Amino acid sequence: MSEPGSAQGQVLWSPPADVLDRTRIGDYLRWLDRERSLRFADYASLWRWSVDDLPAFWASVWDYFQVRGRRGDTVLEGDAMPGARWFPGARVNYAEQMLAGLPAEGPVVVARSQTREPVELTAAQLRAEVARARAGLVRLGVGHGDRVAAYLPNIPETLVLLLATASLGAVFSSCAPEFGTRSVVDRWSQIEPKVLVAVDGYRYGAKDIDRTGELAAIRAALPTLAHVVVVPYLSEDAARRTPGASTWADLLAGPDPGEPEFEPVAFDHPLYLLYSSGTTGLPKPIVHGHGGILLEHLKTLALHFDLGPGDRFFWFSTTGWMMWNVLVSGLLVGATVVLVDGNPAQPDLGHLWRLADECGVTFFGTSAPFLMSCRRAGLRPADVADLSRIRGLGSTGAPLPPEGFGWVYENVNPTLQLQSFSGGTDLCTGFVGGSPLLPVYAGELSCACLGAAVAAYDPAGHPVVGQLGELVIERPMPSMPVGFWGDSDGSRYRAAYFADFPGVWRHGDWVEITPRGTCVITGRSDATLKRGGVRMGTAEFYSVVDGFPEITDSLVVHLENARPGGASGAAADADASEELLLFVVLAEGTELDDDLRRRLAAGLRRELSPRHVPDEIVAVRAIPRTLSGKKLEVPVKRILEGRPVEEAASTGALSDPGALAAFEAYARNRRQAPE
Repeated sequence: MSEPGSAQGQVLWSPPADVLDRTRIGDYLRWLDRERSLRFADYASLWRWSVDDLPAFWASVWDYFQVRGRRGDTVLEGDAMPGARWFPGARVNYAEQMLAGLPAEGPVVVARSQTREPVELTAAQLRAEVARARAGLVRLGVGHGDRVAAYLPNIPETLVLLLATASLGAVFSSCAPEFGTRSVVDRWSQIEPKVLVAVDGYRYGAKDIDRTGELAAIRAALPTLAHVVVVPYLSEDAARRTPGASTWADLLAGPDPGEPEFEPVAFDHPLYLLYSSGTTGLPKPIVHGHGGILLEHLKTLALHFDLGPGDRFFWFSTTGWMMWNVLVSGLLVGATVVLVDGNPAQPDLGHLWRLADECGVTFFGTSAPFLMSCRRAGLRPADVADLSRIRGLGSTGAPLPPEGFGWVYENVNPTLQLQSFSGGTDLCTGFVGGSPLLPVYAGELSCACLGAAVAAYDPAGHPVVGQLGELVIERPMPSMPVGFWGDSDGSRYRAAYFADFPGVWRHGDWVEITPRGTCVITGRSDATLKRGGVRMGTAEFYSVVDGFPEITDSLVVHLENARPGGASGAAADADASEELLLFVVLAEGTELDDDLRRRLAAGLRRELSPRHVPDEIVAVRAIPRTLSGKKLEVPVKRILEGRPVEEAASTGALSDPGALAAFEAYARNRRQAPE
């Protein structure tokens, strides 16, 4: 059930001897020496300085990357959380920086789609389209602070709209077109957009999906909309089927405006709104500022991912996931961004790997579930595509187990650097990941990222090393949210992150920080399995279960007060009122018989502990996931505790809303069963 060389903590890749000569972080270190008289022996000492002297570190990021705009004299006003204010005197514009350092030759945007033919844009073409879209938005009355909503897939028009909106000091917000009407309205009714730009539909694999009905319903539910612009993506007669709408061509029509202009805005002026998943209530509209995103993404993409001119940066994402925002920021560091829209497994799981070959990708980003799906399918990507140009591979969305690391090095490219990357929509970045200066250890994230004061806390709020704790951030970061839209007194923002450890950001993940500084994420802390008084992360559980070829997906739930009389109890020392339930999706042609149940229990007992043996194993058709691939552990737990589905989860935010039906039926049968 494991790849060769994939034992936890085994070194799978090491930095080359000339790493300082060939990487951007090496150039940055030499710049610090030359310009600041600062010398660091290793990554650990650089990281320590970056979190101990926040003003010096973030000022160096601004200066090293030559950020356009006015910096001001003050870098950090106060350091309390919440309340710290970054660069209070600065004036910047994210869109200006995005379009400033692009190469004059070759494409800067490469787009592939299952709905239409390939599209590529040079820097000159991108700037021209942004200028025209900006002029079009001005004609529609969009100005400073107005909200522009995008119901668009991962296509060049979405990037152009983001940059045009940002150039005006207006505020961008996107929902992927696979979001249902309720999910979209739940998000946008809170921010009252003035303009909506949407596709009429899209093709997912071989299936055409019309969204004109959803578009009409969304439009009717948002009375603040003054204009609707349709991008004819699925059909050329899209505008005719949307009464009163104009088209993308109309938006870009008119006299040539020349080069785009940019409105200088405050460092914390809203750039775009991202949203919490909305699986357990109304999604929180998270406000991200121009300056915070600009500096954070420069740091991450250049100093951690080692991206720059000549690179082609790809991360499979929809526009409803924060990784899309990270992807398009590749322009900040001069990389070409590769946008892909469609079903990643159509016609088969080799599709994205072949696209990477075709598009010359040098950094391939994806999710841990996708990598594990390729592994379970027995795919060897190196046999279906030439992946020799890939220098970096990013994995996020869920913890990648050791065998996933091993699979990448055995089957993709043995010389690339694998960066398991963990963070969140809340900061629109990762704060634990990798560095070109550090080895890759199987199953571990190599480091806390620069400028991120990451720690693990025990329940009393004390930092711990070498044991499981709550993942926290002890000092401010520029990309922490400006706030939540409409949260005038900041109470929702404080409650979301600072209620448990006052003055410290609690992120909601379990993490172990090892003595060598690596990190192991074991799952969401609000989905923790705490059996017999012992905390267990879900990630290690899935690592074992999903290693069985008979299992294609799984979800584990711990119920603290399962039944008054207690469960039958596979773990003899577990509390009698507790119950551990394992739900599995079976491979085609497989039956959940007594033999498979025994082997699953034996594997969990052997690889983990007797406490990990479930009281019951249940086969279901599908595991409910968000549109970005995250398992709905907490909503399922709430359903099993008796909450109605409509209260436990917002089904419009799910990739397969029908997947919840099996859990609802299971909960109902449990309630009706005689004691």
